[in-house]
Amino acid sequence: MGIEDFIITSLKNISEKKYAESEWLIKEHLSIYKNDCSICLSLLALLEYMRGNFSIALQNLDDAKFLSDHSENTIDTILNEIITGFINYAEKNNSLYTINYNKAKKLAQIKKHNTFFDKITAMLSNFPGGSNYTVSAQKDPLVALVKIGQAVGAEKNIKKLIETIAEETKFAMKADRCTVFLYDKTTNEIYSIVALGLGSEELRLPAGKGLVGHSIKTGETINIKEAYDDPRFNRDVDLSTGYRTKTILCMPIKNIKNEIIGAFQVLNKNDGYFTREDEDLLMAIASSAGISLENAQLFEKQTKMIEEQKIILDSFIDALSTSIDARDKITSGHSTRVRMYSTLIAKEFNMSESEISILEKAAALHDIGKIGIKDSVLQKEGKLTPEEYQHIQEHVEITHHILEKVHMSNDFVQITDIACSHHEKYDGSGYYRHLKGDEIPFGGRILAVSDVFDAITSKRHYRDKMPIVKVIEIIKNGAGAHFDPNVVQKFLHIPLNKIVDVFLTENHLTLEMNDNEILSKYNFTDLYKGITCGKLKKLITAFNKYYVGADNEED
Repeated sequence: MGIEDFIITSLKNISEKKYAESEWLIKEHLSIYKNDCSICLSLLALLEYMRGNFSIALQNLDDAKFLSDHSENTIDTILNEIITGFINYAEKNNSLYTINYNKAKKLAQIKKHNTFFDKITAMLSNFPGGSNYTVSAQKDPLVALVKIGQAVGAEKNIKKLIETIAEETKFAMKADRCTVFLYDKTTNEIYSIVALGLGSEELRLPAGKGLVGHSIKTGETINIKEAYDDPRFNRDVDLSTGYRTKTILCMPIKNIKNEIIGAFQVLNKNDGYFTREDEDLLMAIASSAGISLENAQLFEKQTKMIEEQKIILDSFIDALSTSIDARDKITSGHSTRVRMYSTLIAKEFNMSESEISILEKAAALHDIGKIGIKDSVLQKEGKLTPEEYQHIQEHVEITHHILEKVHMSNDFVQITDIACSHHEKYDGSGYYRHLKGDEIPFGGRILAVSDVFDAITSKRHYRDKMPIVKVIEIIKNGAGAHFDPNVVQKFLHIPLNKIVDVFLTENHLTLEMNDNEILSKYNFTDLYKGITCGKLKKLITAFNKYYVGADNEED
C-alpha cells in the first residue's frame, strides 16, 4: 500500500468511527515504515481528537510537527498542517485554521501535491465538525488575519515570521504581491527581507526614498489607484522585471510604543482598487504584526548576543588550553587530541550536541591545573620520583579550584565536574576524589579513555609511541578496573579512519583515498585480531602509515 493510499484508508476508517481498526492499521504501518512517523502521529492525533481525547491529540500534533520540520518529505508537513487546520476549524479557532490550510495549500502547489491536498481536504470536509471546512478557509481570511498576532506570536525566526505575515496579508487583501519592509535606525535605511513574487534577496534603500520610504518618514497611509499617474512612483523596478504595477497600498507598521518600525507595500488588487475597508483591515494586521516583528527582532538580538558570548567563551577556553601547551611543550596538542577522541566516543553514544559541547570544553580544560605544577616536574624528561609523581597528581585538584571560580552556570558546573574527573578510575582507585563507577561523571569516564589513549600513542622526545597492539591491550584490559567497560566497547568500535584523522593533526600527513576506504571498514577490535592472527595485512599497513609514519607492518 502506497503512502497516499494508507493515509486515505486511515481517514476513511476514522470517519466511519472504526477507531480500533484504524489505530491498529496506523501502528502496524509505523512498525514497518519508521520514516513515516510524522504522518502516523498526525493521523493518530486526528483519531484521538475524534475520540474526544483533545490533550493527547495536541501532543501528537506537536510531535508530528517537530518531525515534519526535520523531514525532507513534504507530504509530512502538508498532512500535519491540514489536520491541525481541521482541528482548529472544528474548535472554532478561525485565526489559526486558515493559516494552517493555506500553508498546506501553498506547499502542495509548490511541490505538485495538489491532487493529494484536494483529496484529503475533501474527506475532512465530510467529517463531523468539518462541514464547509475548505469553503470557509477560502472565503473567511479576514477574521484570521485581524488576529494574526495569535498565529505568529510564538514564531522567533524573523524571516519565517515576515514570510507568514506577507503571505497572509496578500491573501487577505486579495492582492497580487505583498512586501514587508523594516526600518533600520542604525543605518537610516529601509530593507525588504521577503518580496513575494520577486524572490527573497534583501533590498536596501535610503529611509526617505520611494513610496514606502515616504510612508515610513511621514507615518501616512498611501493608497494609489494608478501607479503610473503618481509622480512619487519609481518605474525602474517594473522596467527591469517586466512587471506592471497598477494599484498600491502602503502603510506604516508601528510597535507598542507607536514608533514606526517598518511598512507594508501591497500591490495590484485583484478585483479593482484598494478600498477604505482594505485600509482598515491592513491597519489591524499592522497592529498585530508590529508587536510580533519587534519581539522577533529583540529575540534575534538576544540570540546574536548569546552566540557572541559563546564565541568569547570558546576562544577563552582555547586560550587557556594553548597556555598549557606553551608551558608544557612535551605534551603540546594533548588537550586538542583528547577533545577529538572524546567527541568520537560521544557520537558513538549518540549524545546530544549540547552534551558534546560540554564534554569538548571539559576536555580542552582538563589539564589546566598543570599551571600550578613546578617546571622541574612538569618538564622533566626522565622518570618521575614518587614525590614528583604525587606532586603532578595535584593538577586535577588545582583544575577544580581554578574552574570553580568561573561564574557557575549549570553548563560550567558540569564542565568543571567532568574536567577534574579524568584521573578517576572505575574501581575507585583513581584520584583526587576517589570516585567509583557511576559516581564518576559520564563525561569524566570518556575523558579517562581518551586521556590514556593519547598519552601512550603520542611520541615524546624521551620515548617512542607504544606499539598499537600493546595500546589496545591496555585499553581492553583496563575495562572494569580503570575504565568504564561501556566506554571501552564504544571506543574500540570507532572506525579507524576517524582515529587516523586525529593522528593527522600531529604528523601533518594527508589521508589517501584508498587508505580511507580500507580504514573506514574496520575498528580497533578488527585491527587487534589482524595483528595477533597475522591477517588483514592491507589494514595493518594502512594504519601504520599514519600511526608510526611508515609503510611497515606491526611487529
